[in-house]
Amino acid sequence: EAMDYDVVVVGGGPGGLATAIRLKQLAAERGAELGVCVLEKGSEPGAHILSGAVMDPISLNELLPNWKELGAPLNQPVTGDEVLFLKEGGATKTPDALVPDCFHNHGNYVISLGALTKWLGEQAESLGVEIFPGFAASEVIYNADGSVQGVATGHQGLGKDGEPTGDFQIGMELHAK
Repeated sequence: EAMDYDVVVVGGGPGGLATAIRLKQLAAERGAELGVCVLEKGSEPGAHILSGAVMDPISLNELLPNWKELGAPLNQPVTGDEVLFLKEGGATKTPDALVPDCFHNHGNYVISLGALTKWLGEQAESLGVEIFPGFAASEVIYNADGSVQGVATGHQGLGKDGEPTGDFQIGMELHAK
């Protein structure tokens, strides 16, 4: 069994979801329909992303300029920066004039990358992106001429011995132009 899309994105992390969102935005600007699907191995977008981060919102400003109104989980602006040299018995603060610009986080936010990824998934779905959580791409499918035709998901419902159980489901092929 196969499903056909214009674009199949493998991986529902921030990069994959931003790609799907931007493709749908570009299609809408041109008045075109574009079938976009995202495969995400986790139970939902962001489920496998555990880190926190300091985020410069410049990319989000470009992708979704109204991110604040849409409720993006950027709630804690950076309020200060300190670069410390740690030594036995204490630490010494580096003078601000000696700290490289890339270490200054004014205008950035302290975020949960998992929460941001989940939110990006919601934004993608609101634009018509189909997200398939719980499915990992297991192989690339090629056309006869060697070009990529799509991907196949892995089989589900296999026992520890590799044999199908009562819950067995064969993998699905996702084809893309």
